Amino acid sequence: MRIPLSYVFKRIGFLVAVLFTAATINFLIPKLAPRDPVQELVNQKIASGGLTSQGAAEFRDSLRKLYGLDKPLWQQYLTYIWNTMRFDLGYSIVNYPVRVDFIIGQTVFWTLGFVGTSTILAFLIGTVVGALVGWSKTSKWFSWLMPPLAAFSAVPAFIIALVLIYFLAFKLHAFPLRGGYSATIVKDWSSTEFLLDVAHHAILPALSMLLVSIGGWSLGMRSMMVTVEGQDYITFAEAKGLKGSRIFFRYALRNTLLPQVTSLAMQLGLIVSGASLVETMFSYPGIGNRLGAAIAALDYPVIYGIVFFLVVGIAVATLVVDLLYPLLDPRISYSGG
Repeated sequence: MRIPLSYVFKRIGFLVAVLFTAATINFLIPKLAPRDPVQELVNQKIASGGLTSQGAAEFRDSLRKLYGLDKPLWQQYLTYIWNTMRFDLGYSIVNYPVRVDFIIGQTVFWTLGFVGTSTILAFLIGTVVGALVGWSKTSKWFSWLMPPLAAFSAVPAFIIALVLIYFLAFKLHAFPLRGGYSATIVKDWSSTEFLLDVAHHAILPALSMLLVSIGGWSLGMRSMMVTVEGQDYITFAEAKGLKGSRIFFRYALRNTLLPQVTSLAMQLGLIVSGASLVETMFSYPGIGNRLGAAIAALDYPVIYGIVFFLVVGIAVATLVVDLLYPLLDPRISYSGG
């Protein structure tokens, strides 16, 4: 099916408006904090003996000038918007002269690895289980899966992470307690030994996210499957004598996937929100853990960069799903706006 250019331009325009609004809010919220990140950094330098009190004022003024904090708020905002449009995320205040894009590049793949894998697995397993539970012609024993799945979905991921850490890592020593890989192993992504060690460290964080997510996907899919089963096209397919498996996959499951796919796109864009505390619990070197550290230190450039990166991920994922909707369901037309 051919996508009209007017439809694409309309969605891209909406995407730009969302990014601009999100960037503005992203700029203003950290400014509401009463703390001064530059002054706190100066105080840390003085306390550690790396800076004398005589040179503190000069050092503070040079930092303010470097990050544009000596300018009025409206000038800071315009500079921020201009740099964001050019994807110039600047330098970290706390870890100067490390660039923010370098920090994101060093952490995002850790998060994408374990959260992306757990999200996709939870989507696939939860969708199938929920569909089977909601389909009246499947075995009744599937219904016994819903109470524990619903219970897991109501528990925060970091609570499950604590339980897994205590029993599987601390008590049984089956998994490592913290980190993304062992301190005794050389970091080499071409090494099979290193990759296996990374996977071993990622199992518990991924499992804690997986257990929480499966219940939500299952409950949502079950509710939609119940409403679809009584539709006329399902009755007509049964009257034609089609096999139950074909009716289930080709008619029922396909017509209940659209809301699930939309939720999946949002989950992939918001992977850091649910993973931040989990990464902190495991001291996992992901982007959520890094964002938490930046917020604690009020590292403006890092906060701006990571949050904007996440907003772009959400917006692009939503745009892709929006464009794919008519391909997933022919009843939806691009001309509908």
